[in-house]
Amino acid sequence: MNPLTHRQNQTTALFYSWYALLLVIVFLSEIACRQSLPKKEGFLYLRLNTNPTTLDPALIVDVTGASIGAKLFNGLVRFDRDLTLQPDIAEKWEISPGGTTYTFYLHQGILFSNGREVTADDVKYSFERVLNPATRSPRTWVLDRIEGAQEFMQNQAKEVSGIRVKGRYTLTIQLKKPFTPFLSLLSLTNASVVPKEEVEKWGADFSSHVVGTGPFMLQEWQHSQQLCLVANPKFFRSPPHLKGVVYRIIPEDLTTIVEFEIGNLDIIRIPAPEFHKYYTHPGKYSIKEQPGINIYYLGLNCQQPPLNDIRVRQAISFAIDREKIRTTLFEKRGFLASGPIPPLLRKSFSPLKDPFTYNPAKARELLKQAGYPDGFPLTITITALPEVLDIVEVIQQYLQEVEINVSIVQLEWSSFKEAVARGKAQAFWLSWWADYPDAENFLFPLFHSSNWGAGGNRSFYKNPAVDLLIEKAQQEPDLAARIHLFHEAEETIINDAPVVFFWHQTDYYLEQPRVKNFIPYPLTTSEDGTDIYLTQSGK
Repeated sequence: MNPLTHRQNQTTALFYSWYALLLVIVFLSEIACRQSLPKKEGFLYLRLNTNPTTLDPALIVDVTGASIGAKLFNGLVRFDRDLTLQPDIAEKWEISPGGTTYTFYLHQGILFSNGREVTADDVKYSFERVLNPATRSPRTWVLDRIEGAQEFMQNQAKEVSGIRVKGRYTLTIQLKKPFTPFLSLLSLTNASVVPKEEVEKWGADFSSHVVGTGPFMLQEWQHSQQLCLVANPKFFRSPPHLKGVVYRIIPEDLTTIVEFEIGNLDIIRIPAPEFHKYYTHPGKYSIKEQPGINIYYLGLNCQQPPLNDIRVRQAISFAIDREKIRTTLFEKRGFLASGPIPPLLRKSFSPLKDPFTYNPAKARELLKQAGYPDGFPLTITITALPEVLDIVEVIQQYLQEVEINVSIVQLEWSSFKEAVARGKAQAFWLSWWADYPDAENFLFPLFHSSNWGAGGNRSFYKNPAVDLLIEKAQQEPDLAARIHLFHEAEETIINDAPVVFFWHQTDYYLEQPRVKNFIPYPLTTSEDGTDIYLTQSGK
């Protein structure tokens, strides 16, 4: 019997049956105890599954914080829904022929929510604050390519020499060497502009009293309960249609569904176990979907035998019917991945052929060539999430068909991260989500040898030819030439098989009838909430 069919019949169907029964029980008990909460007129109600770690843009590393930060702050540039780079605080910019000097001209009259005008000095201060070792920002890599950044970070200079204020609304940034995605980096929340006086006033507590230029302002933050934003009357573009946004912090998916059903939440991302129910029978709700800029994969530690043999890694790729898993267990909630670069970033790329279609006979042949005709034991380390366990148990059965005996080790998130980053995991299930929409953001962190471990290359893959191709692409200004370099690097990576590429996940959302003009962004960190409006009737 096909391993996936066997797994679905014996476990997956049973899981969803029990889940459906549990949900009914929860609905009956929760709805009996809960009721619709009074809502503030004109406020949108959303769910967070965890309390934000911080709202200080210099310190934000998580998607939760960055998605809220997109509504509170602005940087020099931003990405729109079509992933096109747009002016933000900067009205325009110029890049020198050598690609190392960027000159930014700021919009005049932009105000922080405290009423003070933004100037070029604020940009310089905000960037140097991220790089200042006293700030302890984990995102110095966003700006450390600027000339003089390293000296400043090492307390060898009082300012970053490559950031120069040329006038009240003009500044230049000098890079140490060309880096084509630099403007994309400046779209990140960490490159947001903040007022020096407010940071110095609040110190470490600035996170709870943030001041920015965004369409919304922080009104209240009840940690682990809810967070409330209100519209910023001083916002420099068209004002938001909403009076505010209330984020309710609800860790449990079941509770989230109940709260949505009784009207206490306006938009939610559909939890995986509930996808089939709502996708096939949405009822009065609308479903919105957005292909993600991500990659889900089975990582293979290339430094651990026998995975240091390319034939063994290729055999593992051939042994797993990824498309079958995607269309059945994963319910088509994503696109099959042939390589690391997501479809949304492949608009100018030539079609990519998948060399590892399901072929267990080929897998056995490669294992025999590598000296493992009887297979070998393999340990896959995963996080303690039910959906991940379901997927990896199917992988386990596929690999068993070619005599690879898989043991699954579940760890809580922090222990998992440590094991994988230190190279202790032989194989592991993980995903990567774009910080910025550039193919470089998938090739450099995941496959350049300088990023072994915590830097992103957790499969400890090393190929000098790939390193060189990525480095050339980082400095190449011509789009066609960059695409050629990326394509060559990607083909080599795919053939080397340091990971098994599974899918690029699509996000699905439910919205209440009163919500209008909600269109998900590919980068949630770019969505500032200004497009959405609410109707009273829900029609």
